Amino acid sequence: MKFNLITLLLLALFTWSCQNETNSQQASSTQDIDLPKLLDRHADLRQGTEWDQIQRLYVTQQQALRKDPQDAEAYLKLSQIFINEARITGEHGHYYPGALEVIKRGLTQPLVSADLRFQMLSTRASVELSQHDFTNALATAETAVKLNPYNAQIYGALVDANVELGNYTQAVAMADKMVSIRPDLRSYSRVSYLREIHGDVDGAIEAMKMAVSAGFPGQEATCWARLTLGELYETYGYPAKAKEQYTLALAEREDYPFAMAKLATLKTEEGDLAAAETELLAAAAIIPEVGFYTDLASIYKQQGDQEKLEAALTEIQVMLQDDVNSGHRMDMEYAFIYLELYESPEQALVYASQEYERRPENIDVNRLLARIYSSMGNKELADQHLVKAGVTNSKHPELLALAD
Repeated sequence: MKFNLITLLLLALFTWSCQNETNSQQASSTQDIDLPKLLDRHADLRQGTEWDQIQRLYVTQQQALRKDPQDAEAYLKLSQIFINEARITGEHGHYYPGALEVIKRGLTQPLVSADLRFQMLSTRASVELSQHDFTNALATAETAVKLNPYNAQIYGALVDANVELGNYTQAVAMADKMVSIRPDLRSYSRVSYLREIHGDVDGAIEAMKMAVSAGFPGQEATCWARLTLGELYETYGYPAKAKEQYTLALAEREDYPFAMAKLATLKTEEGDLAAAETELLAAAAIIPEVGFYTDLASIYKQQGDQEKLEAALTEIQVMLQDDVNSGHRMDMEYAFIYLELYESPEQALVYASQEYERRPENIDVNRLLARIYSSMGNKELADQHLVKAGVTNSKHPELLALAD
């Protein structure tokens, strides 16, 4: 009996030790999950209860992964939170790499259903598009659509990737599929862009009006659509209508920095540079958007304020490098600032040529190269790129001006 009792005690001690080690390993594995942080929003971006809901959703996914580090759906939801925050806060260098990181983790988890894998691939394609990684975005979206050819969202990614790579016929086909599955803000906005680049400006405006009407007032996506409608009006000679749309966006979403910046653009065009500067500084104080600083630099250049211009250019370089460090391809942006702000078409050509190597059929890339070569006095090469920039019969004012 004594031997049996000792044996039982030792067995119990061994079992307890194993269980304790297993529990410790599980606790360690959950505590070791290093997730990208949710950054605090600027006070002007905390719209209603939206920010509270985002924070709660983030914490919920954290808790889910502490409980089960293989919860692929939690990784998916986290990546979608990061994409949303990148759009709203402008913190692209933090959120897009974070979104890509967690979606890659989710895709490696065992026992992921086909539907969940499809959703994760769709989300990954969205991030790759945001980082201007268009070739990989197309490949990811093409893999996803094989899993579910009846989802409108994935056709949106296929539209965007094909547009950026200059595959315009394929982009139109994908847009037709998208709108046939789900005619909503996202599909109408893509129809609008395709109509615009094919020279149907009136049709583009009509489709973007439909996109705005399909959205819920005040939501970021709806305000983005309204701004895009305003940009169409502004680009094609209707500044009063553009101002109306920008003002409405700001009324629907208070302190919406992109609307503030668009109104500043109109003030610049009207010659009220001081008011434009004030508006842009207010927008830049809310989110770190490089476009706001390029607009400010343009104002300082017009004013001949060299000190402010150099300060703005320094900030632009820092922001662009931060984007590059986070995996964002910024050659088009670099080419623009060297052409417009530094007045160095030779340096602009270096960056634009790198972009051209990646997507030689894109009309925007070719239009930029036409501008650069024109500024360098190389009419032959400018004309070559103008031909490629005009393959869709675009009526963009800059293209028409270069062709004269």
